[in-house]
Amino acid sequence: MRFGKVIGKVTLSDSDPTYIGGRFLLVSPMDKARISGEDLPPVSGQPDVVVYDNVGGGLGDVIGFVEGGEASATFDKPTPVDAFNCALIDEITYQGRTHTL
Repeated sequence: MRFGKVIGKVTLSDSDPTYIGGRFLLVSPMDKARISGEDLPPVSGQPDVVVYDNVGGGLGDVIGFVEGGEASATFDKPTPVDAFNCALIDEITYQGRTHTL
């Protein structure tokens, strides 16, 4: 699992019926410095990820997401998804520091 900050949403004009009940979020992955709470720009230098979300993540939220086979394993039938939101993160404690999000 990786952590990331939701920086936007993706709007589709049409989608597979398997995606009903969810949406796609644009997520900026968090590196060690961002997780530790250092004062950095809001968007990392890493490539952004499009993440399928059916748990209610929104703009500015920090989420936990999985990629690859783990992302598609959450569906009943094979579904073309590369990243899946599996957690909404409220607080991270890292090396003795608590970072409330």
